[in-house]
Amino acid sequence: MNTSFSPPGTCGKAEHLSRRTLLRGAGLAGLSWLTPLSRQLAIGAEKSRSRPKSVIVLWMQGGASQLETFDPHPGSKISHGSTSIKTAVKGIEFGTGLDRTAELANDFTVLRSVTGDEGDHARAIYHTKTGFRPFPGIIHPSIGAVMSHELPVPITGGKPLDIPTHISILPSVFPARGGYLGARFDAFQIGDPIRQVADLSSWVDQKRDEHRYESLHVLEESFAGGRIADLEGKRTLHQASIRNAQSMMSSEQLAAFNVSDRPAAERDAYGDTPFGRGCLAALDLVQAGVRCVEVTLNGWDTHINNHEAHLKLNGILDPALSSLIRGLKDRDLYDDTIILVGTEFGRTPKLNVTEGRDHWPHGFSVLLGGGGLRGGLAIGETDPSGEKTDPARKIKVDDVHATILSSLGIDYESELITPIGRPLPLSEGRLIRELL
Repeated sequence: MNTSFSPPGTCGKAEHLSRRTLLRGAGLAGLSWLTPLSRQLAIGAEKSRSRPKSVIVLWMQGGASQLETFDPHPGSKISHGSTSIKTAVKGIEFGTGLDRTAELANDFTVLRSVTGDEGDHARAIYHTKTGFRPFPGIIHPSIGAVMSHELPVPITGGKPLDIPTHISILPSVFPARGGYLGARFDAFQIGDPIRQVADLSSWVDQKRDEHRYESLHVLEESFAGGRIADLEGKRTLHQASIRNAQSMMSSEQLAAFNVSDRPAAERDAYGDTPFGRGCLAALDLVQAGVRCVEVTLNGWDTHINNHEAHLKLNGILDPALSSLIRGLKDRDLYDDTIILVGTEFGRTPKLNVTEGRDHWPHGFSVLLGGGGLRGGLAIGETDPSGEKTDPARKIKVDDVHATILSSLGIDYESELITPIGRPLPLSEGRLIRELL
């Protein structure tokens, strides 16, 4: 496992260009003399007042069916026998098996008419995680990468965070990436948090370990000669990664990655599954200051036996999601944290010959809660007859991104300059006003 990372909040080769900042003749526009890091800290400090600080993405890998989760149509022909339960909000129902989450329906909003433009897993995952469709020659950053790039470096105990600010727990083959912002903004990947993170202790004694680093320093000095250095002008980014990895290996903050010492009752509340434990670790990580944590629950690609598979998966999602919401509230973190339950697309209104549902990007559900966003709503609707392809109140994938970034205090209309000099917007979406 690669444990190296570089300090968050640094611009690297991607410089920030805000239309609003460029048009202003004073204020933050006058900070151009600062170093890129200092400028980002100053901009982030202005934007982060009374704003959410973190995002937790619960990723339903494979394409969760809206009809068996957050947009059921019981009794209709497209339900094919799937049932629903009432929630704490009158008139809103969820799929069977989401009982504990249904009790908290006042605390979040379900977007029932999210639409994408991709029906292939790889392309749709790229689209929903970045807000952009795949395009030759460009890899766009995910929400977590944008947050780590745009927001100020988290400070804990009077010093910058020792652990990465962008983390993926139980990642699939399509983890969140830094894209053109650079590999240092890729999600740091770990497995089941019941186990220690791999490769965080030396295999040799301390004296030999120190001697190895001294020898490495000699090689690094030779390698750095004549090559592009980092912002300090003296060291390569590889050396910065080594320093950060060393800080992480000795940090007390590593405890947030591991839930093995938690009481059994607390783990059981989350379901005591790998996904449930991942959600418990996500709670600890955002409390430690991590910007974005992604936790993946795989298995939603239900081309066969859709109803049976979703009932089982709902049984894993329900205790983890509901306990995460309660945990954030208990620690007074819910207003500081946005929860996103997302997936690459939904499932077809019709069952196929193997009683499964196929890919359907034309109207699926996304849950958004916390971070000061409005709760107790179901925005948009899909056609209970299954005849209309696109919903009347269409919410685009990039609208979700724009709304989250704006809630975090990030100017979603601003542009970044890629390493090849190309200006690209952070989002091309529009705000979902009902959430704000």
